[in-house]
Amino acid sequence: MMKLSDIKNIYFLGIGGIGMSALARYFKANGVQVSGYDKTKTSLTEELIKEGILVHFEDDVNSLPQEIDLVIYTPAIPAEHKEFRFLKEKGYQMMKRAEILGLITGDSFTVAVAGTHGKTTTTSMIAHILKQSGKDVFSFIGGITKNYNSNLILSEKNSLAIVEADEFDRSFLHLRPDIAVISSMDADHLDIYGSKDYMVESFKLFADRIKPGGKLIIKKSLELPAVAAQSLTYSAKEKADYFVSDVKIEKGNYQYKVHCPDNIVISVKTGVPGMHNVENAVATIAVALNLEVKPEEIENAIQSYTGVIRRFDYHIKEDELVFIDDYAHHPEEIKACLRTARELYPGKKITGIFQPHLYTRTRDLAEGFADSLAMLDELILLEIYPARELPIEGITSQMLLDKIEIKNKMICSKENLIEELIKRKLEVLITLGAGDIDQLVVPIEKSLKNILNVMKTY
Repeated sequence: MMKLSDIKNIYFLGIGGIGMSALARYFKANGVQVSGYDKTKTSLTEELIKEGILVHFEDDVNSLPQEIDLVIYTPAIPAEHKEFRFLKEKGYQMMKRAEILGLITGDSFTVAVAGTHGKTTTTSMIAHILKQSGKDVFSFIGGITKNYNSNLILSEKNSLAIVEADEFDRSFLHLRPDIAVISSMDADHLDIYGSKDYMVESFKLFADRIKPGGKLIIKKSLELPAVAAQSLTYSAKEKADYFVSDVKIEKGNYQYKVHCPDNIVISVKTGVPGMHNVENAVATIAVALNLEVKPEEIENAIQSYTGVIRRFDYHIKEDELVFIDDYAHHPEEIKACLRTARELYPGKKITGIFQPHLYTRTRDLAEGFADSLAMLDELILLEIYPARELPIEGITSQMLLDKIEIKNKMICSKENLIEELIKRKLEVLITLGAGDIDQLVVPIEKSLKNILNVMKTY
C-alpha cells in the first residue's frame, strides 16, 4: 500500500478540472511539489499558477518535470494523449483522482454526498455549517464556494472529511463514508452506464460502502434497494424524517421551517434561492444534527452561507435587467434553475443561452433538454461542447433546436453572441451549461453593464 506521506512530487494530468485542482491545492498545502497539464487556460489554472503550481498547456512529454513520484489523472484524459501514454509505458505510478480521494479520506470520519445534481451545493453547505460550529473539517468541493473563494477547505487534523461522491466512472466506489447522502438519481452518464437501472445499481453499491454503524440520508422519492446502513429520509415536498413547511419568499430570501426527529424544528432564512436548494438545505441539516451540531448553530450558519459560483450566480441584479449564470447541464438542473427564475421574477421575459455539454449527453437526453428549455421565452443555443468526446453523426445543436417547441429560438456562435444580445431588449438573462460558456460570462456582464450605464445617463 502506497503511503501518501512518502510522496514528494506529484504530476496532474487534467489539473484544471474542479476536482483535480482541489487535490492539487491540498497536496501543495501539505508541502508536496505539484505540477500538471491541462488542455485549456482558465481562470482556475491562472489561480493555480499564482499559488505556485507549475502548469503547462501543450501535450508534450518534454514539458514533464524531472521528478515524478505519482501521476494523478482524470478519466477525461483520452487514451491517445501523448503524456498519458508516455507515463504509462514508462511505468510511473498512476492513479485516478477518485482513488487518491479515497486514500486521503480513509482515516477520517467521512461524509460523502452523491447524486446526479445537488452535490456541490450540499457538500459546501455541510462543510460551512460544520466549520462554523467549530468542527475540524476539511472538504473537497466540486465548485468554488463564495464563503471561502475556493474548492478546498483545509483543517489541522483532517478528522472530519466532507466530499463530493462522483458517480461518473463509478468514482464514488473508492470512498468509505460514515454518512452518505444521495440527493438524486436521474439518468446521466449513460455513455458510461448504458442504462438508468445500471446507474441505480451503482448508487446501491455506493450505499453498501457505508461503514458499519453509519447512516444513509436519502431523498424520500428515490427508489433504492435496501441497504445495511440505517436510512433516514428527507424532502422539501412530502413528509419524511426531515421535511419542510411554511415556505415563504420575501425580497429574494427564502424562509421556511425544517421538521426533524425528536421534535426539533430548525427555522431557516437564506438568500440562496430555489426549492431545489431548500431540499439541499434539508439534507444538510440532517447531516449536521447527526453530527451533534446544535440547532441554533445550524440556523446561524445557514443564514451566513452564500452559495457556490455558477449556481444561480447573479452578475447583474437591477430593476431594468437581471443576469444570472448557472452550471446547469442536465434537463432536471435546467428545470430547477428556470423554476427558480419564474418564482423570483414572475411576469418577466426570460432569455436563456445554453451550451450543450457532450454529444452523448445531448443524444441520450435530447427530449428532456427540449422540455426543459421550452420553459424559456427566448433561447440562444450554442454549439455542443465536446469535452472528451468526438462528434457523433446527427447529434448537433440544430437537431436539439428542432425539438424545442418555442417560437423565439436560434443558434448563435460564441463570436457573435454579444452582438446578438445587444440587439435584444433583455429582462432576465441566464447563461446555462458546463462547457466553456463560463468564459463568456464576464464579457457579457461588461457589455450589458455598459448598456445600462448609457441608459441611466438619459
